[in-house]
Amino acid sequence: MPHGSQRWGIVGGGFLGMTLAHRLAQHGQDVTLFEAAPQLGGLASAWNLGDVVWDRHYHVTLLSDTHLRALLAELGLEQEMAWVETRTGFYTDGTLYSMSNTLEFLRFPPLSLFSKLRLGATILYASQLKDWKKLEKIPVADWLRRWSGRATFEKIWLPLLRAKLGDNYRKASAAFIWAIIARMYAARRTGLKREMFGYVPGGYARVLERFADRLAGECVRIELRQAATKIESTADGVAIEFAGGSRQTFDQVVVTLAAPLATRLCPGLSSDEQARLQGIQYQGVVCASFLLKRPLADFYVTNITDRGVPFTAVIEMSALVDRAHFGGRALVYLPKYLKPDDPAFSHSDREVQDMFMDGLARMYPNFRCADVECFRVSRVKYVLAISTLGYSDRLPPMTTSLPGLHIVNSAHIVNGTLNVNETIQLAEKAAARLLTLPGKVAAVPAEDEYDDQKAHRQLVARP
Repeated sequence: MPHGSQRWGIVGGGFLGMTLAHRLAQHGQDVTLFEAAPQLGGLASAWNLGDVVWDRHYHVTLLSDTHLRALLAELGLEQEMAWVETRTGFYTDGTLYSMSNTLEFLRFPPLSLFSKLRLGATILYASQLKDWKKLEKIPVADWLRRWSGRATFEKIWLPLLRAKLGDNYRKASAAFIWAIIARMYAARRTGLKREMFGYVPGGYARVLERFADRLAGECVRIELRQAATKIESTADGVAIEFAGGSRQTFDQVVVTLAAPLATRLCPGLSSDEQARLQGIQYQGVVCASFLLKRPLADFYVTNITDRGVPFTAVIEMSALVDRAHFGGRALVYLPKYLKPDDPAFSHSDREVQDMFMDGLARMYPNFRCADVECFRVSRVKYVLAISTLGYSDRLPPMTTSLPGLHIVNSAHIVNGTLNVNETIQLAEKAAARLLTLPGKVAAVPAEDEYDDQKAHRQLVARP
């Protein structure tokens, strides 16, 4: 049963921190949420692109995103969602193809019929697998070569792995590609496997505004522009120091920041905890947003296998979202996934814009520089924790060796992909566990935290 009311400090105001604050407050806890940025949302935050307010990074809701849809229902937004059948593109060998249904897949020229059958069988097989732990022991390249064949691996899988992970694909386990396939396959309907994606009118700006109002109604204190600089355990509880010199103390503190940032914030962690956190390898992203006068090709996602293209994929958000939300224009995201120390993070906005526009001109002969009405770049160094071999066995427990200090971040999504639905699911599991802990706790075995059945048994009923 939940323990008595305590003072909780949550560091990080993304969906993970907000959902934790929401669940803790629902159970009578005294919660303060700290965010270094001037707005909530983290990777799901919104910004202005000219006169358009929309998401800083691309997001989509699937029919199978039950945790996100349940939260949206709590916020009174789920019934307003728009569901759209989208199309998928594939750019390979300098040609753009549609890969939006089974017939187009079978006609896909770059692969032989036998290779297509093996590729389809790989996806179907992966979608049916349940034991992700075994896949953590197998290199992703070895697993894909085995099931799809060398030709398909070299032509399709390897370019896609490099686009997402760079040379780090060699360190990734088969659980990485399994998680991606499992989520996207769940989005497909029967028949010709149509893709149905959804969004809330107004984007995440509207969702976050409604969520912040709900937290305020639950008496959660939200402090923006509060960057934590040090967290330590004291005789009075857990103290958080902030840039500017202020200091606040709580009974319990949850840090939701990426592992490298959490490590620097908490110098009192044991050497083993430090090593485990520092051992998590991340990919970052440079994500460019273009507001265009006209659409590119009306594919929501275009996967890219040509190495000469300077971005990972093309996400044409306006192929999903009604263009009326963008003043009749097209909104396009161009992500480039990189190691956190990649020199491309230091490229100026102008350099990124010129490079990416050259890539668009190469892919879309009708694209003109004059089509660009607005351009912005988001740079985040720690986005995706890579599912390396034996990943879940090396993660530190969410509850640390320091009394009252917990570290819960997206690296703890060990059997899924980084998206808002998985983030909310992680928060639900963590909240259930935290609410069962006594006031002063010892570390919980890490293996228990990543057992889905145990986590679900510990979920407390929502009031």
